[in-house]
Amino acid sequence: MKAVKSLYAYIDKILQHTLTPLLPLLARLVFAATLLPFFINSAWTKIGDSPFSPSIGAYAQILPQKAATLNYNPASFSWLDWLIVMAGTYGEIILPILIVIGLMTRLAALGMTGFIFVMTFVDINGHNVMAGLLFDRHINSVIDQRVFWVFLLIVIAGYGAGRFSCDHLLCRKIPSGQS
Repeated sequence: MKAVKSLYAYIDKILQHTLTPLLPLLARLVFAATLLPFFINSAWTKIGDSPFSPSIGAYAQILPQKAATLNYNPASFSWLDWLIVMAGTYGEIILPILIVIGLMTRLAALGMTGFIFVMTFVDINGHNVMAGLLFDRHINSVIDQRVFWVFLLIVIAGYGAGRFSCDHLLCRKIPSGQS
């Protein structure tokens, strides 16, 4: 039994020293492979004729009930509606890119987490998407899916971007005597 414990401790130590430093990079790669395309593609559907002109689809996606009430007329929305839609649209572009390149990564991951909570709220309450429940037998529900997204973002926020990132390059200490 002592040999089994020693072998386990040895394997545990190797895995910890090998995988722990790679975890931030791996989490960012998983994010880049799965969620980056989702959010970037979603954001492009929201940009209208110019970078500061949201499409009517942007209003319909972000403010669905108000868009329906205003008969999907872009001129009927207020400046606050415009600001909300533009913040959501550009948040969907900027925050994922910051995570992937590893710049202000912890803050971007927390911002994306908040974004996902708002997006989920709008999907459930504005678009009447069936949410599902955690620990039910349906693994394809919106809640189950978004829990995985948020977990990935919590790993990124907790561990930071790691060595292979802009954050690491910017935060390296300059040796004494150099400026």
